[in-house]
Amino acid sequence: MKKIVVAIAVVFALSSLSWGADAKIGYVDLFKALNESQRGIDAKKSLEEVMKAKQESLDKTGKEIEQLQGELEKQASVLTPEAKKEKEDKKEKLVRDYQRSVKDAQEEIKKKEMQLTQEILKELRDIVNKIGESEGYTVIFEAQEGIILYIPQKFNLTDKVIKKYNETAKTKK
Repeated sequence: MKKIVVAIAVVFALSSLSWGADAKIGYVDLFKALNESQRGIDAKKSLEEVMKAKQESLDKTGKEIEQLQGELEKQASVLTPEAKKEKEDKKEKLVRDYQRSVKDAQEEIKKKEMQLTQEILKELRDIVNKIGESEGYTVIFEAQEGIILYIPQKFNLTDKVIKKYNETAKTKK
């Protein structure tokens, strides 16, 4: 469906050229803008810090499990069946807690990444709209793999969007 809409827009833009109207076409790689804008870089660093903190906590629990497993193996012959069962139960509980923590950490990071990405993409789209209006573009496409197969580099507005977005972000601070 999205490809059909893009195709119709391209046909419209190109047909307006043939009718003598001045059409101004551009495209933006929002993925590149997201990853190379200062706010995108900062968001990525923030996510990496959260991931590192979560990983340290998970590593600590993983070491506890390994230590408990080592104790079980070393003391298996001298432990009473009740003590052995108690240690195994403790290990199983730690493993379940560890698995739950891994899942929770992944979900939290994914949620945070989605939130940051959506905020930045909304702001980038606002910048694209402002550029489109102020510079008189007929149409600005989003460069996505498979949708725009070829368009000359001179129509690429991505670097301009990144620059304007970074300037806007600095004035907000």
